[in-house]
Amino acid sequence: MPNGDNWQGDVLRDLRGASGPPAAGTGGPPASVPPAPPSAAQASGTERIPAPTQPPAPAPTPTPAPHQQARTPQQARTPQQAPTPQRTPAPPRPRRPSAPDSRAVVDSVLSGTARRPQRGEPVAVRVTRAVRRIVSSSAAREVAELTRTAEALQQPVTTGRQIAVTSIRGGAGKTTVAALLGTAYAHYRQDPVLLVEADPALGSLPLRLGAETLRWTTADLADIVEPQMSLLDVTGYLVQLPENAWLLPGSQGQIGAMLDTSAYERVMVALRRYFGVTVVDCETLPAEVARVALSASQARVLAAPATLDGVTSTYAVLQWMQGLPRHMIDGTVVVLSSTVARPGIDVEAAAEKLRSTGAGVHVLPYDRHLAAGGVLRTELLGRPARLAATRLAAEVFQLSQKRR
Repeated sequence: MPNGDNWQGDVLRDLRGASGPPAAGTGGPPASVPPAPPSAAQASGTERIPAPTQPPAPAPTPTPAPHQQARTPQQARTPQQAPTPQRTPAPPRPRRPSAPDSRAVVDSVLSGTARRPQRGEPVAVRVTRAVRRIVSSSAAREVAELTRTAEALQQPVTTGRQIAVTSIRGGAGKTTVAALLGTAYAHYRQDPVLLVEADPALGSLPLRLGAETLRWTTADLADIVEPQMSLLDVTGYLVQLPENAWLLPGSQGQIGAMLDTSAYERVMVALRRYFGVTVVDCETLPAEVARVALSASQARVLAAPATLDGVTSTYAVLQWMQGLPRHMIDGTVVVLSSTVARPGIDVEAAAEKLRSTGAGVHVLPYDRHLAAGGVLRTELLGRPARLAATRLAAEVFQLSQKRR
C-alpha cells in the first residue's frame, strides 16, 4: 500500500521497480532528482510509460523492384493503360530541284549579227513554177496528193507515237529534219505535239524552233514528273511553240550537260500519255541514249548529208541494223539532205542503193532558207522542200502506226 505521507516516493519506487533497488535513506527520491508536481494521471492513480527521450533510428527499407513498387491509392484506383504504340515516321519525300534561271537561246549581241531570212527559192524559180502550174493540168493532182497526205497525218492514235531522229555524225541535218517533222505534225494534228532534245551537247533544236529562253531541261524534268500530274502541270515545265507544240530542251546552251539513259527513259515513259506524237532529236550514233531512243521508238529517221562520205557511213549503219530484229530496219527512213545547190553525187542513185537494205529513203532538196541555219519559218520554205518535208512526215507517221 502506498504511504499517504510519502505517496510520491511510493509512485517513483513502483515505476523504477525493474531497473534497480530504491535509493537508501528515507525512501524518498534521490537528492539529484527534484520532486515533480503530480500530474492528472498520477493524481488519479493511473500509471503511464514515459516516451523515450531519443527515438531509435528507423531500419533502412529495401527499395522494391520496379514491378513490385507500391502504388498510391489514386494509382490503385486508376486502371492501368496500355502503352501508346510509337508511330514510325514516314520517310521524307524527295525535294524537288530548285527552279533554274532562264537563259536566252541566243546572246543579244550574236542575234544582231543574223541577216534577214530569205526564201528558200529565188524569185525567178517561183515565177516559173507558177506559170507552169497555170498552163498544165498538174494542179489537180497536187491537190489530191496533199489531201491524202493530210489525211495520213491526221489519223488518230490510241497511245503516243515516239519518233527518233539521229545521224551517224554531226552536220548531217538531223536537227533540221526533227524540226521539220515536229512543225508538220503540229500543223496537221489536233492533239499536242512534243519535241524532245535528247542531245545535251549544245543542241540547236531550240534555235531552229524559235525559242527565246530556256529553263527546264530533260534531265531536270526526270526528277520532277509524277504519274498524277495533269497536262497543265507538265506543260508548265516546257517551252510553248506555235500550233499546240511544246519543246523540252536538252541543255541551256552550256558545255558539260549530261543525260543518262535512266533519266531519258523516265521522261519518255511519263510524257508519252500526254502527247499524240513525240519527236526526239537524239545524239549521234553510237551514243548510248541514241541507241535506247531508237529501240524504244515506233519509227526511226536517219539523217545523212548527200555526200559520198555521208552515204557510205549511212549504208554501213543500215547493214548493221539488218542484223537486228526485222522491225528495226522496216521502221527506219533515211533522209538525204542536200547542203549545196549542186551535190557532188548522183542523189537518186545513192537513194536506190540505200533502199536495197530495206529502209525507206527520202531526199530533202537544197533550200536556201534551211541552209542558213537560223529560225525555221515554214512560210519561207521553197515549195519542193515543203512538199518533201510533208511527205516525209506522213510516211514516218504511218510507219509508227504499224509498231505498238
